[in-house]
Amino acid sequence: MAERQDQVGLRAGRAAPQPLPPTLGASLNFARCDSESAALGPRWRRRRKRRGSRVEIEIGVGPAGGGGEKLVFRHRGARGEGPEGTQLWAHHTQIFLISEEERRKVSCVGRVQRTKTGDRWSRGLRGHRIQDSDDRQGQSSRPRQTAGYTTLGARSARGGEGTPNASKELKPASESQESLLRKKRDVGRDYRDFVVNTRQNLVHVRESTKGTQGSPVMLFSNHVRLKSCSQRHLYKYNVIYTPDIEDGRKREALLSELEKLLGNRCIYDGNSLLLPHSLGETKKEVVSKLKNEPVKITFELSRELQTTSPDCLRYYNILFRKMLEKMDLNQIGRNYYNKNKKTEFNEYRLEIWPGYVTSILPYETGLTLCADVSHKLLRMETAYDLISHTREKARGEDAKEKILRKLVGSSVLTKYNNRTYRVDDIIWEMSPSSTFTKSDGSEISFVDYYKERYGTVVTTLNQPLLITKGKWKKSRQDTPHQPIMLVPELCHLTGLTDDMRKDYRMMRDLSTHTRMDPDRRQHKLLTFMDALRKNNTVQKELRDWNLELEEGFLSFSGRTLQDVRIHQGRRMFDNHKADWSKNTREAPLLRAMSLDHWLIVYTKGNYETALTLQQNLQRVTPKMGITVRNAKLLEAADTVQSYIRTLEKHASQKHRWLEDLEFLSLKLKNTVLCLLPTDNKEIYDGIKRYLCINYPIPSQCVLKRTLDRPKTPVTIATKIALQMNCKLGGALWKVDIGLQNAMFIGIDCFHDIERRRKSVAGFVASIDPDLTRWFSQCIIQESGQELVKGLTTCLYTALKLWSEQNSSPPRSIIVYRDGVGDGQLQALIDQEVKQMESYLENSYRGQKVRLTFIVVKKRINTRFFIEKDGGRLNNPSPGTVIDLKVTRTEWYDFFIVSQSVREGTGTVTPTHYNVIHDTLYLSPDAVQGLTYRLCHMYYNFSGIIRVPAPCHYAHKLAYLVGQSLHQQPHESLSKSLFYL
Repeated sequence: MAERQDQVGLRAGRAAPQPLPPTLGASLNFARCDSESAALGPRWRRRRKRRGSRVEIEIGVGPAGGGGEKLVFRHRGARGEGPEGTQLWAHHTQIFLISEEERRKVSCVGRVQRTKTGDRWSRGLRGHRIQDSDDRQGQSSRPRQTAGYTTLGARSARGGEGTPNASKELKPASESQESLLRKKRDVGRDYRDFVVNTRQNLVHVRESTKGTQGSPVMLFSNHVRLKSCSQRHLYKYNVIYTPDIEDGRKREALLSELEKLLGNRCIYDGNSLLLPHSLGETKKEVVSKLKNEPVKITFELSRELQTTSPDCLRYYNILFRKMLEKMDLNQIGRNYYNKNKKTEFNEYRLEIWPGYVTSILPYETGLTLCADVSHKLLRMETAYDLISHTREKARGEDAKEKILRKLVGSSVLTKYNNRTYRVDDIIWEMSPSSTFTKSDGSEISFVDYYKERYGTVVTTLNQPLLITKGKWKKSRQDTPHQPIMLVPELCHLTGLTDDMRKDYRMMRDLSTHTRMDPDRRQHKLLTFMDALRKNNTVQKELRDWNLELEEGFLSFSGRTLQDVRIHQGRRMFDNHKADWSKNTREAPLLRAMSLDHWLIVYTKGNYETALTLQQNLQRVTPKMGITVRNAKLLEAADTVQSYIRTLEKHASQKHRWLEDLEFLSLKLKNTVLCLLPTDNKEIYDGIKRYLCINYPIPSQCVLKRTLDRPKTPVTIATKIALQMNCKLGGALWKVDIGLQNAMFIGIDCFHDIERRRKSVAGFVASIDPDLTRWFSQCIIQESGQELVKGLTTCLYTALKLWSEQNSSPPRSIIVYRDGVGDGQLQALIDQEVKQMESYLENSYRGQKVRLTFIVVKKRINTRFFIEKDGGRLNNPSPGTVIDLKVTRTEWYDFFIVSQSVREGTGTVTPTHYNVIHDTLYLSPDAVQGLTYRLCHMYYNFSGIIRVPAPCHYAHKLAYLVGQSLHQQPHESLSKSLFYL
């Protein structure tokens, strides 16, 4: 019996749950695995009964084909009946067996998910599940063996019981090469497991996620509906190569030789194949040859799909990319560009390739193609050109160090394969004449390899080689990267350098091509869609798969929310054109902090600039209620060590107002302003590290060239005064949030992609009801780690500070989480949401603190336009909400256009919000209005920003720590916005 208990719920990489009580273990009849290296969990089969709105699921537990207990779970409630003194409880999407006698969880037995086609029971094991009959759509009910588990089919589409083969016919995972290959490649991963249905757990929005508040407005989008012209089935096959072939090009080449079997219409994604016809067998094996060596290719029928099924999405996107290639567009990264229509800027040695970014995704209206304009900027120089020029200019200095600083972290394009790489290092000891070992074991030089493989001739042999560690992905940070060697002569530089960005004239000329207003953008997209419809090859491909692009872009009704009133002291004003900077400097601030003791540190020759800055500050601050006394002006050399020595020397003088700085700085309201002659990152980082870690004091760094701008001294001085006021604990304005006694939290992560240093998670929480005081803390994590593990400590400190300020805990907590992709939603629920929920349940058992968790996504390609008089398109007004047509049925999501863009300067980008957890039961109108009002509360800009203020504060904190500090700032700064 003990052996059986040890087998319960064992999964790859997970520890076994606590042992089951003897009575429960005896009743479950768990099957054991024959292999010592793998464990088969309980084999499930189940029947569904519909009774009105309630769905009962009977789960048979026991050996395949045998009897066993029936565990009934009723969907209407969160509780079901279990055997012999146990109950089934639903927590989120998981179902647990609960021991009534001991009142504890004893085993997680699976998941339940609600989909558009009904309910399905899921083991939840890495995407492998038992599907419902109406999900299977005619799929064969034969068993699959995946990652050590045998998955048995449910009833067939006709209603009959499935006929699974006996388990003894299948080998354990440890003994089956095909199972190992399938596990390795994650073959057959289901799209619906990737897009988590978070809405099914939000009872209050199951019927509708649409709001009603605001003025209706007609909108146009950049989405085109992709409709199916037939209800024919498509067939998905898993493709297994024996022996395994790692090279994707070789796998695809082997398939291209099987045209008689597969036909000329197939879509291959590297692991599985989509066909418009059946191969006639559920499993078919063929033998092909690769370099005279036999290769067995096995096609296993995975499932039958409707043409509109979400499982077809990745194949449709692959199909569409092939169609773009047939339109003479070149793939660079994920997007496609037309190098034949490039624009050259010979004066700046730059060229711009126009292109498009496309994606096919399911929305409420069905499948849509989202298309947007993109540009690729290339420099007319190679990495070798940069190396040569830097060597010439070095003149005895350390040329290698300068070259490393310029090249490492930059992105290069190799035109022989149209791929981009990030340079991670330079290996000076190797050259194109050096050799490497190919996959077949033979030795070849880089010169011969490029000539043989791409027909490219390397002319310079005395150049070093560049090293790239491969594409860096947040979701695969633990995967070891195989370094790739690149020849600098063949690597074309992309993007702009810092010096280029400072060239105003050049940036202005480039923006005329890259910045597009809505009317011009829509015209480009219409031209692109027209080219798709007129291309015979593209249309034939679409017809072969029974697909058709509808005419015109999607249009629908949105809503514009009411303007938000800004409260500043005794004055109130509207957010006129999303900018209230003039109102801010003309009235007393909400909480003004005086500058009584402060320093200005300047470099040689900049004394007059420092004195002028002090005078301008004293001129603009009286109306805002800020008292600025004369600063102590100190001169330092333009080095980090000189700045630090100057501060330490002043602290040791007789005035000693800086002594015990580590503990008294914030209480004494001290601050340091450093006037920097250049934007040298090393100097900025060194100053910030010293003043944020060693001697924590609010600091402000200002570039001299910023102060030298003509006609803007008052505006610049006002901006500096507002920033310094916030860093000292002051407050500028507030808005009526509309939610009483609520704490707002922002979480974001910074990943140093260039240097691959530690990742930093920023956690920022409001500690007063008006959102004018904030607590900040960061968590240093492994490189690339997105999900945060230390939220409990942050939440504990934030709630403690809230209680000190308000004498009682908040009634609710609303979290805005940035930086999470769609594929990480389930992990986010299981980790971050669970951390916070568990802490709140354990800490406030007698007082319910409700939690709402909202995922924020800024990097999207969806655009919205409104039609003005005369038929021209324009940007929607700030406060425009979209919660239909282009939202998802599985999510409680919406878009908000919160920013204002000046007419003719570009197209506004909306922000996407997805409510994944909500025990506060916020209505669509409530969460949309709340989110929009929070976009007004960012103190570093007197206007509306793209995301809620706590979200952007977390981003600024994580960015400062990740880019400059590289370690935790001093805790005495945690209650000030020192990172603005």
